[in-house]
Amino acid sequence: MMSRPLKTLAWSVMLSLGLVAASIPARADAPAASQAVAGDGKVLHATLDNGLRVVIVRETLSPMVTTQITYLAGGYHTPDGFPGTAHALEHMMFRDSQGMSGAQLDEMTGKMGAENNAFTTNDATQFYFVAPSNYLDILLHIESTRMEGALLTQKNWDSERGAIEQEVSRDISDPGYLAFQKAERILYAGTGYAEDALGTRPSFDKTTAQDLQAFYKNWYAPNNALLVIVGDVDPHSTLAKVRDLFGKIPERKTPERAPLKLQPVKPETIAANTPQGTGSVQFLYRMPGMKDNDNAAAQILLDVLNNARSSLSALAVQGKVLSSDAQLQPFSYGGVGLIEVGFPKGGDAKQAQTDLDGVINDLLKNGVPADLVEASKRSEIAQAEFNKNSAVTLASAWSQAIAWMGLNSPDEAEQQFRNVTVDDVNRVAREYLKPDQRVTVVLTSDNNGQRPPDSAGFGGSESFAGNDKLDQPLPAWAAEKLSKLEIPRWTLAPVQMTLSNGIRLIVQPETISKTVSVVGHIDNNPKLHEPAGQEGAARLLSTLFDYGSTTLDRDAFHKALDDISATESGGTDFGVDVLSDQFDRGVQLLADNELHPALPQQGFSVQQETLSRTLAGEMQSPQYKMMKALREGLLPKGDPDLRLATPDTVNKLTLQDIKDYYAKTYRPDLTTIVVVGNVTPDQAKATVERYFGQWKAEGPRPNVISKPVPTNPAGYTVIENPYASQDQVLMGQMIELNMHDPDRYALQLGNDVLGGNGFASRLMADIRVKHGYAYGAGSGLHFDRSRSIFFVQYGSDPDKVAAVDGLVRQNLIDMQTTPVKEDELTNARQYEIRSIPVGVASISSIARSLLTWAWHDEPLDQPMVAAKHYLELTPEQVQAAFKKYLKPQSLMQVVQGPPPAKH
Repeated sequence: MMSRPLKTLAWSVMLSLGLVAASIPARADAPAASQAVAGDGKVLHATLDNGLRVVIVRETLSPMVTTQITYLAGGYHTPDGFPGTAHALEHMMFRDSQGMSGAQLDEMTGKMGAENNAFTTNDATQFYFVAPSNYLDILLHIESTRMEGALLTQKNWDSERGAIEQEVSRDISDPGYLAFQKAERILYAGTGYAEDALGTRPSFDKTTAQDLQAFYKNWYAPNNALLVIVGDVDPHSTLAKVRDLFGKIPERKTPERAPLKLQPVKPETIAANTPQGTGSVQFLYRMPGMKDNDNAAAQILLDVLNNARSSLSALAVQGKVLSSDAQLQPFSYGGVGLIEVGFPKGGDAKQAQTDLDGVINDLLKNGVPADLVEASKRSEIAQAEFNKNSAVTLASAWSQAIAWMGLNSPDEAEQQFRNVTVDDVNRVAREYLKPDQRVTVVLTSDNNGQRPPDSAGFGGSESFAGNDKLDQPLPAWAAEKLSKLEIPRWTLAPVQMTLSNGIRLIVQPETISKTVSVVGHIDNNPKLHEPAGQEGAARLLSTLFDYGSTTLDRDAFHKALDDISATESGGTDFGVDVLSDQFDRGVQLLADNELHPALPQQGFSVQQETLSRTLAGEMQSPQYKMMKALREGLLPKGDPDLRLATPDTVNKLTLQDIKDYYAKTYRPDLTTIVVVGNVTPDQAKATVERYFGQWKAEGPRPNVISKPVPTNPAGYTVIENPYASQDQVLMGQMIELNMHDPDRYALQLGNDVLGGNGFASRLMADIRVKHGYAYGAGSGLHFDRSRSIFFVQYGSDPDKVAAVDGLVRQNLIDMQTTPVKEDELTNARQYEIRSIPVGVASISSIARSLLTWAWHDEPLDQPMVAAKHYLELTPEQVQAAFKKYLKPQSLMQVVQGPPPAKH
């Protein structure tokens, strides 16, 4: 379960869901039941008699549905001294409930081909599912069962505590996370926002099942929850099901939310070392909350700072700093604004801080550029249209607007952005970005560190006796629905064509929104293409597309993108997301950047130094060393894939080297372009031909596929990380088959049984559920055109590594020596086949999937091809594949963290 709020190093997870950490006050009294339907008939709002608020949106891009149920209770609402209570309860909601065991929940999730998770923030806890829409009844049964019937036994808490403490152990090993935690305590001292929702070992040690039951009874009531359902469903019949399952749950009066009483902020600096290859200077400010009238202006302010043409971005463009960023983590009644710059290992943190101060001081003195405010407003307004491209992002937009912002719809949130003025942004900047009211964090890259306090001894014991069975009889309301496996409806019908210059063009029209997404890939292999001594040329080239084209310099190019609210990237993986009425202009700018990059000498010099200094620190970081050790263990000496860029190879590069590399590797006959969205195939072809048609290939076509390699010998390496209290473990093996070998399907199906299907797989059941040795454990397969890899990964305390290794190896041997059970294979088949609609449930996933299948020379209905194999495979065939390709005695193992007690 996810639980980390949007920390400095963990923004991406929840942003990918369209969610931000936020809160709304608990409601003690439920409003009268009501119902409203939008004019287009696709949106239905209702409030049940018990106060449960419901929003149902019909979205037909894919035959799938997402449910998001948010309880307005998080870290802010926990008892004093127990900051992790809400987080602990989140975990326990995946354990046993009345009429539904945790094992049954795991099995149902796998059988549906669903994805589910949860996260806890200071203000709210959300549980979500993404599943084929024909299983909506099961999702609603699960959530209604958990809303009223969570058992929360001491036995289950004793079992789960080991896993949640492993999660804490992982998070508190991150100095950036700990620094942000300290900053929160300073900015929100004396309030519910001061303590992070993650929790601590001491708080979990003294937490009992009775504590969790009390919190559940106080806050997990229908009148304190919001249910959002988005997908290929009928709103009215869905509401009837919701009323039937949730309507009988009684409302309860919830406790009063403690008022937020802010204290003056005294400026303070937090200095810490980090194992990362680069350091950073961060300014953290208290910001207005999501219910505040200035929320939209605050977001625009940080958007302006993040704009490619801003004075903050200029610091990196000019080479004064390595990177720059601005983020906002809003709560309901407050928030944290974070503005940061990166500096190299051994670099001048004081100068980086001075440069950042200069940007902020100039902004406070002279105000924000009006054109950047307008560009940011257009971008935020356009985002509302892009949110329609995924049921998940659309559901998140509704959840955020109604629950966390107190509005009626995302349209009202959009209107708030429309109303923002330049004066509003300047006023917010001058009110909140005051130097004497900020916390400064300085993270310095250093190989020497110290493990955090209260980090020893996390983890479970062998006495958990958790329910590790994966073949539980299912509840009656799920058993029949999941008993019959059918091939799902395939919804894609792409049009393929090859342009005269060799570009492969694929178009998938979709009318779910007024947007178009264009993604492209140039087949390439830097390990084979970079001349000896020029390692890093490809990476350096990729940074130069930001500098515009030969016809539009950097500022002009980014202004042109801002004018049409487009997001563009160049390189061997390139693309543009644009509103459909600006499709032609968006492709024109994309092609101009891709085919005629500016490659200026000044930009080259800046980025060369930036990359060199970044690599110098990166190469000393534990994460880099871990991946390097794994590659060296998997590949034979002298293999091209072992070539790595160094500061020395980067420093020797010239601009002409970069231009020569571009001319050799950027070719139309190695390029695939996919267009998905509100456009016809004829329109897409005409536009792509207009702007990419003059691109010509010169010289022989380079080879892009590495030679196959044999299975690696066994190996073991420890990469010590003095900051970590927990070991991160990777085990891998080269597999002697490629992605076009049909044996891959037997391996994939077997891997789902072993460790690829979350809680419904053997490794998770054995390592986490039964023994509590690790927060998570799983296995995976990466198939490619000439080389494939099997891997296992987990994180655990050093004294548990040997025990986990033993379980991993024993489970692998079991897969080779005994046919998997028929019901396990059935579960795996159901997971793979039923998850097909989920895999292409957004415009982005459709575009990326079609692109990947195309340039790998796979059919454009690859999941349906795989499904036919999965239906026919037997337990004996899976066993035979594991016996043939998997070699437990040849596993390469890399451990990052404290040296394990034994191996």
